[in-house]
Parts: sequence; C-alpha cells; structure tokens
Amino acid sequence: MPEESEVRAFYSGKNFFITGGTGFVGLCLIEKLLRSVPDVGKIYLLMRPKKGKEISQRLEEFPKNLIFEKLIEAKGTDIFNKLVPVSGDVGQDNLGLSPTDRQMLINNINVVIHSAATLDFQENLRPTVNINLLGTRRIMELCKEIKNLKVMVHVSSGYVNSYLKEAHEKVYEAPEDPEKVISLIGIMTDDTLEDMEPAVLKTHPNTYTFTKHLAEHEVANCADSFPCTIVRPTMIVGAWKEPIPGWTCSKVGPQGFLMGASKGVVRRLPLALDNIADYIPVDVVVNQLLVAGWNAAKSKPFRWSAIQHTVNETMHKYPLKSAVWYPHLKFMPSLWLFKLSAIFVHFFQAILLDMLLRITGGRPILISGHVRSSQTFVVASDINKNLQYPCEQFGRFVDFQWSEKIDCLYLHKIYHTRIHKMYGPIAVRWSNFTNLHLGVRRYLNNEKETTLPAARKKDTMLLCMHQLWQAMIISLCWYLVACMLGSTIIQSAWVAPAIYILYCCL
Repeated sequence: MPEESEVRAFYSGKNFFITGGTGFVGLCLIEKLLRSVPDVGKIYLLMRPKKGKEISQRLEEFPKNLIFEKLIEAKGTDIFNKLVPVSGDVGQDNLGLSPTDRQMLINNINVVIHSAATLDFQENLRPTVNINLLGTRRIMELCKEIKNLKVMVHVSSGYVNSYLKEAHEKVYEAPEDPEKVISLIGIMTDDTLEDMEPAVLKTHPNTYTFTKHLAEHEVANCADSFPCTIVRPTMIVGAWKEPIPGWTCSKVGPQGFLMGASKGVVRRLPLALDNIADYIPVDVVVNQLLVAGWNAAKSKPFRWSAIQHTVNETMHKYPLKSAVWYPHLKFMPSLWLFKLSAIFVHFFQAILLDMLLRITGGRPILISGHVRSSQTFVVASDINKNLQYPCEQFGRFVDFQWSEKIDCLYLHKIYHTRIHKMYGPIAVRWSNFTNLHLGVRRYLNNEKETTLPAARKKDTMLLCMHQLWQAMIISLCWYLVACMLGSTIIQSAWVAPAIYILYCCL
C-alpha cells in the first residue's frame, strides 16, 4: 500500500504475549497479525498440553487449520516461525510458568492480549473464579514486571453488566469483594459453594458474567501503572470478511444452532424477534482489539426478524449431506412456547431416530442432546423456587434487550483509508448470514462444496420423509381425538386441519 498505517507501524517489531491463542478469537488474531503486520516480532502463546499432545506438537498443527490457508499461500509455512509456545496455564499459580520462561516474557514482551477464559454459563464458582478472575490477576501481575510493556488488552464481555438494562463504557462497581470470593472458593466445598451461589452472584445471571465483571476491576486497578484497555465483545460469530468469509471453529451461539438446524435436529429456537442480535463477527472483534473499535457505535443493529423468512431458504440452498432430518428452523418468541414445541418437533423425532440407531447398532445421542439443550433454555418455576436461579442463568439472554452506551474513540483519522474500512462493523449486513451458514457447513461440518449435489438430493428425500412423518402424526392425533369424542373418523374430519394448523404454530 502507498501509505503506511499508523496502526501497523505501531505493532511492527513488537513482541506479543497472547493467552487463549488456540481458541476462536486467538486463532483469528494470530492470523491477522501474521498477515497484516509482516514486521511483527515474536508471538508468544501461552499453551498447555492437551489430549496427550505437548505444546510443541499442538503448535505444529497450526498450519493445518483452514484459517491459515490464504496466509500459507501468500507467505509459506516459514511465517509460523514467529510463533513461540510457552508452557503454562492461566488457572495455575504464577500462570504455570517456569522461572526461565517468566523471565523471557519479562525481558521481551511489548504487547499483552489476554483472551483466555472459561465461557461455560453453567460452570460453578470454583473454576470460573480461578480462571476468569485469578487468571486475569496473574496476567496483570506479570504485566507489572514486564520491562518494556506498551499496552495490555483485556478481552472482556458485553455481558459483564447484563444485570443492567442500559450500560455505559465504564467499569461498574464490583458486585462483591473479590478477596471475599477468592476466600470462599478456598475454604468451601463444592456443595456449599453451589448452595451459596445465588447469594454471591446477586443480580448477575451466572458465574461467567460475575467473574468477568470482577476481572475488569483487576485491569482497572493497573490503569495507573501501564497502558491497558478493555474490549467488550458480545457473542462472537464466524468471520465477516477476513481471512475467509464465514470461517469459524466455534460451536457457540448461531454456529451451534445452525449445525443442529442444518442437520434437521434443531427445529425451534427461543428468540425475541424484535431484539437486536448481540452478535459480532470474529474478524471485527480482532480488528477492534487492535484499533479499539472506533466505529462500533455506528453499526446498524441486526434484528432476528430480518432473517426469519430466509434462514430456511439458505439451509435448503446449501443443505448438509450429513443431515438426519429435514431442516426447518422456527424462532419462538418465548421460552415456554419453545419448550412446548420442542416436545413435538425435537423429542418425538429424537425418539424415532434413536430407536433406528439402536436397531442398526449405532449409539443413540439425540435424546440426550436435546435434554442438554432443553436444560439450557429451561424456564423458572414459580412453584419450586429452587429452580428459579439456574433457570435465570439463560432466560435473560433470550428475551432481554441491553443498550450499551459507547463513547467511541475517534481514531479513524490516523488510519489509511483502505485499511480502516476493514475495522469497524459499519458495513456489516446480515445478508452475510449466508456466509455464516457456509462457514458452519465447511468448517464445523467438514462438508466441501463438491458435496452439494448429493446433499440436495438427500434434502429432497428428507422432505418426503418429513411430510410422511407429519401425515402419520396428524393421523394418529386425529384417531385419538375421534376415540376420545366417541365419533367416527369421518365425523371428526374437522380435527385433521385443526391439528395441522396447531402443529404449524408450534
């Protein structure tokens, strides 16, 4: 490019220390740095052995990830020599670093990006406090020792203030004394912690938002010691543009339900259609990490109602060869409607398919999968108050609408025009939903474009089977109603269209 970006110039020659580098955001961040900042220094990655593989073996697998396809085509595999694995774990004291490795980081690092976290909404306090809160504290302690630290970037969450209807760009008062919380997990048993959890969390819906909120205070406490910043993305989805539209390796959020919907397994989804979808593409998040997300407030919000009529069209235009039922996804405006419809469109089909799997010697998985999914969206019971807390962990994220008041940093004047256009989400339109679906198809279901003809034939076959199934269900219900009314099938002919209309509403 004829003019150098000041953002690129700032990062040129800098050595990075990244936690969470093997995760969804981390991989995209690494790819972006290697591709867009050719003079970047070393990128040190905090890694731990996993599934019997040492960190050096895990690093060797990086070039196999499809996110690096274009990078390898342009620069070859030697570019990965800039990556340096460092054995450690944010969940361990001293980050699990050896004295030698810690000193190496202290002497060499210029930029720290802390992305590692446990994202499980159902996790109890012990692991979330250890990883999200204490893990951040351990990172900040390391940053205090780094000799030439230029900036520390903390990846937080747009949901840290989810107990508020409207949130501003500031660190809100801590919901609890972090030292008290840390003390509790040190002395209490798991059962006692579980019993105390609602009282500790107060208005926070789950341990994730609670501990990520406390973690922000760990960063804020160091604001006078060295430059540091907090970025709060919401739910992160597949790439918008970079490096490949639709790329994803995450099964969280839309990617997960698209996988299930494309296979015909997930057929209903509880959604408030008029709410703004709190989703942001992973490449936009990465760019915001690097340039402070100057234009986030100007993005046009996407509402689920914008795609409710096209989501099924997209799934049938690009169907899955591995689908097990005819895909048809319907958004449900409330959790109780979702639960009611799930009985008819999830569990009945799951029972049938699991029976077929048993007969053919396979392992039945659909019922248990739907049970787990249903537990995620369970609704609080007014009768049994003990159920109220775990239910609220998720219900708030279905029908609640937050407003984040952002005072955007006015940084665009320092960017080269051709570069800064790639950084803000101003042009994101969810016609890019098709790219997200194609990304799920290619990267999560491992189905190449060459499988589309066979997949479309199977989609037609599944449609015929689905229609036959509907006819059987309606006929069975018709017969049962006729028996209960003591009338003949002909006399109760009105039942069939009534059942069909009701079935379509579910």
